[in-house]
Amino acid sequence: MTSAPLAARLNVPSGPLFFPVTAYGPDGSVDLDAYRTHVRRGVEAGAAAVFACCGTGEFHALTPEEFEACVRVAVDAAEGRVPVVAGAGYGTALAVRYARLAEAAGADGLLAMPPYLVVAGQEGLLRHYREVAAATALPVVVYQRDNAVFTPETVVELARTDGIIGLKDGLGDLDLMQRVISAVRSEVPGDFLYFNGLPTAEQTQLAYRALGVTLYSSAVFCFAPELALAFHQALRSGDDATVRKLLDGFFRPFVELRARGRGYAVALVKAGVRLRGLDVGEVRPPLHEPTEDHVKQLAELIERGYALLEEAK
Repeated sequence: MTSAPLAARLNVPSGPLFFPVTAYGPDGSVDLDAYRTHVRRGVEAGAAAVFACCGTGEFHALTPEEFEACVRVAVDAAEGRVPVVAGAGYGTALAVRYARLAEAAGADGLLAMPPYLVVAGQEGLLRHYREVAAATALPVVVYQRDNAVFTPETVVELARTDGIIGLKDGLGDLDLMQRVISAVRSEVPGDFLYFNGLPTAEQTQLAYRALGVTLYSSAVFCFAPELALAFHQALRSGDDATVRKLLDGFFRPFVELRARGRGYAVALVKAGVRLRGLDVGEVRPPLHEPTEDHVKQLAELIERGYALLEEAK
């Protein structure tokens, strides 16, 4: 863990947030060498942070031992150049265990994912995340989605909790997000971080940016970092023409292809990494591989995206 506070390092993002896939070998076991290469290439390509073993990294499919090993490799590959944030999830006891494993592996922070399966009330959710935050010295970003959706009042209480520094939104309710941001701004002094965590966040980032949310996860960065970085830079500089060109020519078609299969938010990304020359293996069950035709369409789309970058030069 580096000495610089995570919130300060993330506050002004220099690039997209990188959510690496987890690499598996031919026998299905974790391939730490390929994973190290994947993380290192992402850092060198310009990622602002590495979010290891989160949704794109198939957190759900990893044993605690595999999780700790991957986080340790990600920390080693990042070499302190960017912060490494690790996933933590399931019920409270297991989330605490994963949090402590991440701390032992040298992570700089945690992404606290929704509790397993249960639909809990606001009081229970607040207690869950407070217990996760209290379990380690690591700063925590809470992930809102699915069965973990918060009222503005609950987010205010999360923001008042020692160790909780931000909220990642995977729900997409912009009215709720505006009310959350306004409530926290009014009730809690200091900065609280917000992240756009929707799949292929580039597609919605113009809307989130209007709310003041500049941090976002980029799954595309896993296999086409130049495209993701060009989009990020165009957003920061106000280059609307490039933003529209990349949205229309690459990101929207990618989102439409991703919508053609369940689990493609991970499986299609992993296929993209393989297409770009790094064998990271297949996804683990219950996810499944994209069809051959969909992989072919992805290859054509990646080629089209890079052609758009050449045209912009």
